[in-house]
Amino acid sequence: MAPVTIDADAHPLPTTLHWAVRLLRAEAVALGLVAVWLIWSDLTAPTHDLVSALLVTAFALAGAAALWALGGALARRRSGGRAPAIVLQLMLLPVGWYMIQGGLGWLGLPLMALGLGVTALLVSTPTNRALGFH
Repeated sequence: MAPVTIDADAHPLPTTLHWAVRLLRAEAVALGLVAVWLIWSDLTAPTHDLVSALLVTAFALAGAAALWALGGALARRRSGGRAPAIVLQLMLLPVGWYMIQGGLGWLGLPLMALGLGVTALLVSTPTNRALGFH
């Protein structure tokens, strides 16, 4: 199925899609800040495995870029951006679970709630209509 583009001038973004875009962009900024911290850590901290450290940093940068791009695609009503955005949100569930298991429930639970919340926004009826899914 080819991606569908809806005329953005015809109707404003529904509230559900608008908040999904905002939250995706906020996640991108947060992950970008983590990536900046990782870069600083890569440059200043002693490391025993520089390759692994650089790969983790690259993964964080790629994740931030992907979240930002998906937010932009959804803001332009590109239906093809929804499925990858949902996948990234659902990836927060195992991350949050392992944080809870590791004693970081104060961070894991909100991450899991965020992933489920953004997913709910992305599959809601107003978002479906705005993206051309009927």
